Amino acid sequence: MSAEASAGSVAAASVPATKSSGWGSEEKGVGGGLAGSKYVKLNVGGSLHYTTVQTLSKEDGLLRSMCNGGAEVTIDSEGWVVLDRCGHHFGLVLNFMRDGSVPLPESHRELEEVLKEAQYYRVQGLVQHCTSAMQKQRDVYEGVCRIPMITSAKEEQRMITTCRKVREG
Repeated sequence: MSAEASAGSVAAASVPATKSSGWGSEEKGVGGGLAGSKYVKLNVGGSLHYTTVQTLSKEDGLLRSMCNGGAEVTIDSEGWVVLDRCGHHFGLVLNFMRDGSVPLPESHRELEEVLKEAQYYRVQGLVQHCTSAMQKQRDVYEGVCRIPMITSAKEEQRMITTCRKVREG
């Protein structure tokens, strides 16, 4: 496994946690930032990820703020930084921070979920990527021609009386 590989979804063990203003050494889990740390172990809603401080610091958002001591973090007794979020889309957020782009889900609902996570972590590049993809989905949907299905003479008459000819010009 590479140093930045995500570990997938794993059930988190119930272990005592400490609060800190930033990440310190992996052993103690206390301190003011990541002065001497290179790697970070993240437990996001039971989904475990192992990455670098450099990756988490690429975007000026919540994760960078947590790295430099600007936001409070919770570290369990095994040195995992615990984030109380659903971990389902965190791998996608992390991969965006690594690579600057990721393939987004096609499902509108999942795309909205990724957008919510990107907004929470304040990863503006991913927020813009999601917003752009959602706009493309809207454009495709609006371009679809709708043909009503008429099932009675009454509906036919209503259609005729409510339709109007659009003049181009």
